[in-house]
Amino acid sequence: MKPAPSQRHYGMDWLRIGAFVLLIFYHVGFSFTPWGYQTPSRGVVGWAEIPLLGLSAWRLALLFAISGYASAALLKKDGDNRAFLKSRILRLGIPLLFGLTVVVPPQPYMGLVNSGYEHGYGYFLLYDAFRFHKVGYEVLPATMHMWFVIYLLAYTLVLCAALMVLPKAWQEALRRGCERLLSGPALLPLGIGLIFLIRMLPYGWTDMHNFLQDRGAHLHYFGMFLFGFLLRGSEPMRQAIARQWKPALVLGLLGYAWVIGDTLLYPGNIPTPAAWDQPLSFAKSMQCWGTVIALFGIADRFWNFDHRWRATLVEAVFPIYIAHQTVMVFVSYGIRDMGLGALAEFLTLCAAVAGGSWLFYLIGREIGPLRPLIGLKRHRGQRKVAGKVAVA
Repeated sequence: MKPAPSQRHYGMDWLRIGAFVLLIFYHVGFSFTPWGYQTPSRGVVGWAEIPLLGLSAWRLALLFAISGYASAALLKKDGDNRAFLKSRILRLGIPLLFGLTVVVPPQPYMGLVNSGYEHGYGYFLLYDAFRFHKVGYEVLPATMHMWFVIYLLAYTLVLCAALMVLPKAWQEALRRGCERLLSGPALLPLGIGLIFLIRMLPYGWTDMHNFLQDRGAHLHYFGMFLFGFLLRGSEPMRQAIARQWKPALVLGLLGYAWVIGDTLLYPGNIPTPAAWDQPLSFAKSMQCWGTVIALFGIADRFWNFDHRWRATLVEAVFPIYIAHQTVMVFVSYGIRDMGLGALAEFLTLCAAVAGGSWLFYLIGREIGPLRPLIGLKRHRGQRKVAGKVAVA
């Protein structure tokens, strides 16, 4: 791996940008499958679940691993656990509150209106949106896509607590032990095995985006977060990934091939027979860990370069994430009865979600008081305007 631990790894920036771009396509495509919300204009596209299953096993694991990697870099920059904790609470907590109270509520409201809810949006905000109850099929208050930020903030708090409480000698022993395991030939089988064990827990795999019930998901995502955190400062682990990313890619593709076969035999919501549950879970574990390791290796080998758009895109990722699903819901309901057909509707949604979310970022970054609300630093420093240097 090229950079020293103290340097910025541009490949991880590009990987983060790419992961969130795929997230938009995934969420748009989700509504064309039997799994999710459909709109009356085009119903379900039978094959749409095949490409989505190419992402679903690893996309969130990758995001949490990247977040752990970025957290380690920020901790190194802040140089102090308490300063790091304060900065994370501000950069994640403020946008989380803004998202839950302003950006998210239109989503359940639109769903209720579609189901016959007769009240206006003002009534919804005052009497329903923030009460802990169920209205129709909507459980309120809704977290929607902001669940990711809730989990990430919780994992950050647990990490900071551990760093403050555990003696330095214990921390170093844990780091060395994990590094020894993950920097040798055990990297691939150990990761696959641990993910498979989590999927085989007695209470089953949970990924319901319910913080109090997602026991399996917490083990998986927090583990990926810690893996990324450890990777940021570990040259042996980075070298191991550089050596093994190609076989990891093969394993990831083999796991995906099994998932495709299962889907062709049991499409849509047809359950996989119980006898094939464990092989399918093992295939998804291979797909997940193999793809994550392969993408980390590819990011280092091919994407570790700077570009004039990189800093802007990195800054835009979080605001775009905050806005994208609400934009999608508005546009989806707006075009559902236009008879566009599946392909036209998919392309329209992708363009509208990307454009609307980008506009949200462009407007928000220029308004000082809005910047902290959408996850940006309050002060932008210097920027060039019309050939002059201006201080924002």
